[in-house]
Amino acid sequence: MVTRSTSVATSAAADPSEDAARTARDRGYEVPVDGRSRGTLAPRRQRGWRTRLHTTLELIRANPTGRVALKIFIGILGALVVTVGVALIPLPGPGWLLVIAGLGVWAVEFHWARRLLAFTRRHVNAWTRWVTSRSLPVRFVLGLVGLVFVCVVVWLSLKYSFGIDVVARALHYLATH
Repeated sequence: MVTRSTSVATSAAADPSEDAARTARDRGYEVPVDGRSRGTLAPRRQRGWRTRLHTTLELIRANPTGRVALKIFIGILGALVVTVGVALIPLPGPGWLLVIAGLGVWAVEFHWARRLLAFTRRHVNAWTRWVTSRSLPVRFVLGLVGLVFVCVVVWLSLKYSFGIDVVARALHYLATH
């Protein structure tokens, strides 16, 4: 029995997730256990930030208060990212990218966001495959239509949000110079 605790202490010092799991168990939290090993976390398949993040989230979810706090934190953070993304959609920039990133944040805790993110990925991939299978002139026309759409959205946003009519100013400039 002495050798077992020594081997656990030695392996825990080498692996930070083992140390975190042991600390969580000592504090009375439930820690995911692999069926083959007794009282230790499942062996990690990959090392890196994703594994550390997954382990940390599992330790937080093991505590009922942590689970609720994590849901609230993820909900607020995702709402903030989505709100900024929606505000940037009419402007040239990463509006839709931020909306999808906000969905990714929500997908950490909410099943409906995971489903919506999978739906979005499926349709974006299908659209990309469809566009790349078209000839170069068709892709050029699609790009031109997208550029015209973005220009009209920017023009309308500037005109009705800030009272700046870019088209009228450009026509006035051309007429006077």
